[in-house]
Amino acid sequence: MFMAPDPGLFRLRVSLRAVLGIGLAVTLCELAGLSLPASITGGLAALLALFTVGDPTVRGQAGTTALLPVAGFPVLAVATALHGVPTLRDATWLAVVFCGVYARRFGPRGHALGIFAFMMFFTTQFLHAVPGQLPQLYTAVALSLVASSVVRFGTWCIERRSPLPAAPLPLDGRGLARPATRQAFQATAACAFALTAGQLLSHDRWYWAVGTAWWIFVNTASRGETLVRGFRRVLGTVTGIAAGLLIAVPLHGAPAPTAVLVAVCVFGIFYTAAPSYSWMMFFVTVMAGSLYGLLGVLHPGLLALRLAETGVGALGAALAVALVLPITTHTVTDRWIERALHAVHGCTAAAARRLAGDAQADPAPRAGELEALLGRVRMALAPLVHPLNPMRERKERARAILALLDDCAREVRGLAAVAADPEASHDARLTAACGRVETAMESLVGAVPGGALTAHHGAPGHHPGAEQALVHLHGLEQALVELATPLRGSQVIAA
Repeated sequence: MFMAPDPGLFRLRVSLRAVLGIGLAVTLCELAGLSLPASITGGLAALLALFTVGDPTVRGQAGTTALLPVAGFPVLAVATALHGVPTLRDATWLAVVFCGVYARRFGPRGHALGIFAFMMFFTTQFLHAVPGQLPQLYTAVALSLVASSVVRFGTWCIERRSPLPAAPLPLDGRGLARPATRQAFQATAACAFALTAGQLLSHDRWYWAVGTAWWIFVNTASRGETLVRGFRRVLGTVTGIAAGLLIAVPLHGAPAPTAVLVAVCVFGIFYTAAPSYSWMMFFVTVMAGSLYGLLGVLHPGLLALRLAETGVGALGAALAVALVLPITTHTVTDRWIERALHAVHGCTAAAARRLAGDAQADPAPRAGELEALLGRVRMALAPLVHPLNPMRERKERARAILALLDDCAREVRGLAAVAADPEASHDARLTAACGRVETAMESLVGAVPGGALTAHHGAPGHHPGAEQALVHLHGLEQALVELATPLRGSQVIAA
């Protein structure tokens, strides 16, 4: 958490902005005379708007934020109306789960709207909201979205100078071959199990199990990823409960210190989300305990019940990914690695054209795409490199693949930097080097669309730019050649 790189202090700035945006949202709700449950709902809406909206452009982020009420308000109305009809309420929530996960096939916007809809249903269970509270809940959500948007898009628009990298498009396919479709069925089955078993544990707090099952499926794409995420969620919850017993319970819901603790937790959630899901869940658990303290219902037994419900939700997710249309780690990882290699080829091709004198060729965007795809590869391989994975041979192969892909990315970044130098010369040696890289790429993934790598046919030169380009191309060729061994190993990444 503390050693993870934070280029440009982006995570730090986003975390501080979240504290300001959510603090302003809750303050407006209080000044408007809304009830404590409504203020909590508003704070959660602001948190979700700042946390889940991840479109690559500021305009896209603003558009998704504006659509959040479209997804959330109907769900709030239905959830409160069905408060006294458990069977219909449960069936409706499972329908929201299915639609929310299926919407991820439409990219970042569908992902954010699906999460927001689910969490609005969750909030009504958390607060035991009834139809009479609906006007205040609507007001709180609207005020909070406006407040968080003023901070995000007005006073502190970090993304204008540091745009978010474009998220990789979801893995495609048709029908049940599409991972998002399979996950919709898996998440619905997991939440159905969690809902049933959770109600056996508690008639009042069963929704914790459903929330656990839902969040385990967020940002995962295979059986292995989901199981690892479930383990990390339980670990974060256990440590968060221990901290809650030491910090949140003694506060007895005192407003001022609880507000400070919640602000610290909000910062922690945003700052640790990228590098460590366990630490993020630690802060989420402490914050939940603090909110229960404000509502006057916090006690050690409640925290123990939360742990039990979390275990039920994690078990539901594990059973679902194992029994319902399973998506193997092998299948998902192969597809992400192939996409990453295509990005390596695309970036190298753009750099080669730039070195050949094509001023329109720009490898920088493809380099950004490659970084995003490598993030997905690391996530997909996480189950195999996890310390608890007993299959040492597969673990070593997975680590070798990650190391060599990182080598490819480093050489591509270096090549792109050299290509950006307008004084770099072009000589015949670049043509031969590009040809060797093309051959190595074809040996891994076959012929790559977009044409062969080309460079200017000229006389050998001695400009530093050409020498550096040759060094990077040679390093890239070596990494691609070495990748053939772990990628072609029998059942390299099956799980």
